[in-house]
Amino acid sequence: MDKILLAAPRGFCAGVSYAIEVVDLALKVHGAPLYVRHAIVHNEHVVKSFENRGVVFVEEISEIPVGSVVVFSAHGVSPAVRKAAEDRNLQIIDATCPLVTKVHREAARYAKAGYNMLYIGHRGHVEAEGTMGEAPERMTLIDNVKEAETVEAPQGKLSVVTQTTLSVDEVERIMAILKRRFPHLETPHKEDICYATTNRQIAVKALAEKSDLVLVVGSTTSSNSNRLREVAETCGTPAFLILEPEDVQEEWKQKYQVIGISSGASTPEESVERILGKLLEGNESATIETLLTVEEDVTFIPPRDLIAAANVS
Repeated sequence: MDKILLAAPRGFCAGVSYAIEVVDLALKVHGAPLYVRHAIVHNEHVVKSFENRGVVFVEEISEIPVGSVVVFSAHGVSPAVRKAAEDRNLQIIDATCPLVTKVHREAARYAKAGYNMLYIGHRGHVEAEGTMGEAPERMTLIDNVKEAETVEAPQGKLSVVTQTTLSVDEVERIMAILKRRFPHLETPHKEDICYATTNRQIAVKALAEKSDLVLVVGSTTSSNSNRLREVAETCGTPAFLILEPEDVQEEWKQKYQVIGISSGASTPEESVERILGKLLEGNESATIETLLTVEEDVTFIPPRDLIAAANVS
């Protein structure tokens, strides 16, 4: 190995930073135990660090003691989950990514206007479950190109909404099929796939073109991290999704001259640094360069009342 190329942008997006900051503030205001419905973001290290500070992650609202504080994760929840929380008299703090909230509002607006919807997303993903919960009787899930070719859409007005963390290229292929099959299909005014997902996929394509191997640092449960690995592979470059330094294979250092590194939107930079350290063991002369493709300046501010309460406490 002669060179390591670092993709830019990589790692935390504004939505993940927002969710983490919300939990930090909630801990400061309410103390432990603090309950969070689902992993705040899909990264084991982030989850573990919060657990060490007294955060309790649950999958079901029924697991939370009546009257407690609950934080909804970055992935969003359905109206049914919100009602379940209200029925248990839980104090709700919402850490849903604003871009996921945008898709929820689209779905609710389409449903109110009498549309049936095709939802492009991954079956079983918590974001998909939350968004489809806005109008479950009006939503049909499409997981892949094959399903786009075979789905039977209801009669009447038809629209489409999309999970925010999908492969841009895959969604384009699915959308082309849906528009061919359903010419009357209405699409959102602005694309649902979030800016960070798009930017990181653009960056990993550029990285794959200049690298002999691409390593994506992230969790196997992270949709956007998995998509980055897939995008690199479609460019013809070997790619692996790894999280821990011990995942680095020694043979990579001998086999590949240029190794590219990116990381998912829920991956802290410390994880990338640990992988870098492992790659540089015995290869201290290797150079490290950053490959910048897009500048990012998006930030989301936590709720003002939460910030104010944290400053008082």
